[in-house]
Amino acid sequence: MARAVEPATVLGNDKVDQALGLAATAGRFADGDLLSILGHIADSKPAGEVVRAVEAHSVQNGTIGRQALGQ
Repeated sequence: MARAVEPATVLGNDKVDQALGLAATAGRFADGDLLSILGHIADSKPAGEVVRAVEAHSVQNGTIGRQALGQ
C-alpha cells in the first residue's frame, strides 16, 4: 500500500484505486505490477473507443500455406 501512495499523489486517487482493484482481481501484487497496470490504464481508450478485431483486417496467417502439406 505504501507504493500506491506515491503514484496517487501524481495520478490521482481514482486511477490508483482502479489499478488496485484490477491488481486484486488478477492477483498481481509483485514489484512493478501496480505501475504496469497504471501504464495500461493510461494507454487504454475509453470503452466507447475500443477497436474490435474483425476478420477482414486480421493479421493472423491464413491456411493457404498448409494446402500443399500431405500432397
